[in-house]
Parts: sequence; structure tokens; C-alpha cells
Amino acid sequence: QVQLVESGGGLVQAGGSLRLSCAASGRTFTSYAMGWFRQAPGKEREIVASISWSGGSIYVADSVKGRFTISRDNSKNTVYLQMNSLKPEDTAVYYCAVDGPSRTVGNTPDYWGQGTQVTVSS
Repeated sequence: QVQLVESGGGLVQAGGSLRLSCAASGRTFTSYAMGWFRQAPGKEREIVASISWSGGSIYVADSVKGRFTISRDNSKNTVYLQMNSLKPEDTAVYYCAVDGPSRTVGNTPDYWGQGTQVTVSS
């Protein structure tokens, strides 16, 4: 059974940083893309960032470009989201996702994490 376990969310002041981690288990993820979505209250879920198995294909949403960085460690089946210069509008539940075989995470990934709350205070 595939499991995605997220960690690293919390409360931070505007301008601060957080690092989210997501560890995947339960199968082999070779050639699978990993990524992060977020959903703010009253809004639709949106993709934040995606990274291919090799790391050679990376997508970052315009709203977080230059502030958020996605990376992965295939030896640990783990994807990270480094979030810097956080803004109140980044407040959301952040979800890890795994999709594939693919270079990018689609809108309906094969696997989802349970979500982790990120709250940015002004």
C-alpha cells in the first residue's frame, strides 16, 4: 500500500521560511514525478511545484517562483519544498503528490498525501 507522509508544516511569520518533506513508501517510484499542491480556504486546489525522477524537469507556479524550491532524494523516496519569503497568501493545506510514470505531476495524481497546514501570519 502506497503511503505519502508529509511533515514540516506549521505557523510562521511573514517573511519566514519552512521546509516541507514528503516520504513515499509502498512501491518503486522509478520514473515517477513528485510534487506539491495547496488548497486555501474557499479556493480550489492548485499545483505549486513538480519535479521529475531525474530532477531535470521542474515546474514552479508563477505565484511562488523565486521563493519556493522543489527537490527530491530518490534514495529516500522523499520530495522537499523549501519555502522562503512566505506571505500570508501562502496560507493553505499543502499536499504531496506522486504521479507516473511521468515527467510532471498531472491534475489527478496517482497518489496523495494527507496534507499539512501552513499558516503565515502578517
